[in-house]
Amino acid sequence: IVTDGIEKVGSDLMKKAGLEVVEQKLTPEELLSEIGKYNAIIVRSATKVTKEVIDAGTQLQAIGRGGVGVDNIDVEYAKSKGITTYNTPGASSISVAELAIAHMFAVSRFLNTSTMEMRQGKWPKKEYAKGMELTGKTLGLIGIGNIGKEVAKRALGLSMKVIAHDPWVKDTGMDVKLVSKDEVLKNSDFISLHIPFIKTEGPSITATEFAKMKDGVVLINCARGGVVKEADLLEALNSGKVKYTGIDVFENEPPTEAQTALLNHPRVSVTPHIGAQTDEAQDRVGIEIAEKLVATLTK
Repeated sequence: IVTDGIEKVGSDLMKKAGLEVVEQKLTPEELLSEIGKYNAIIVRSATKVTKEVIDAGTQLQAIGRGGVGVDNIDVEYAKSKGITTYNTPGASSISVAELAIAHMFAVSRFLNTSTMEMRQGKWPKKEYAKGMELTGKTLGLIGIGNIGKEVAKRALGLSMKVIAHDPWVKDTGMDVKLVSKDEVLKNSDFISLHIPFIKTEGPSITATEFAKMKDGVVLINCARGGVVKEADLLEALNSGKVKYTGIDVFENEPPTEAQTALLNHPRVSVTPHIGAQTDEAQDRVGIEIAEKLVATLTK
């Protein structure tokens, strides 16, 4: 069963291999009552594959997540039950990386606000005469896995200096200096986050981290909602510590009224969690997850 959708190329691949594929959005209650019929489930971020769902899935052999994170799946419990879990960590890396770079350009040249103002009949040439170039600036990456590496490649192509912190990476194979997290915070003109949100640890960027950053830093979050404490980010924007920010992910999605001040801030560029949402990325996600499930179910 596919509960959150899959590109046709993926479902066709599974059907061609002889699998019966049911595409149906289910409520949590419906999922509990229906999952026992299926040998595998493919989800994205909406469906939660909890311990209860896994227990109800008496025939489950595999759980597939079309995307990078698996925080909506109880992976350890699935493993304890002998159920294989897959995701597609590399399929959407290019799309997310390009969006991170796009937010950097958007805030640096006022694309987000000037578009709206010109549509209102304004000509804000004087107001937006203080743009800045990315060339020559230092980009600090917190997390340099699949997505972080794609961001680094593009930043280097823009003649930026790239530094990164990632305790799991020893060599990037690129002209990227690996440093401590504090060094990234202290020395970067732009900071882009590419790390998971771990509930038990809480936000990775709070008032403590903002205090260590350069005055006028640009912060980009196309990683996960919750990685940045939004109340502290808003305060940093209002004080000028953070000059601009680009955000694709939020603590609450869709955002609530309490997040309005951040969404409407004139120095913020926002998108509705669309980092992986390109035709090319979704085709790759569909193909990769389908191939993995076919390999498991047709052994």
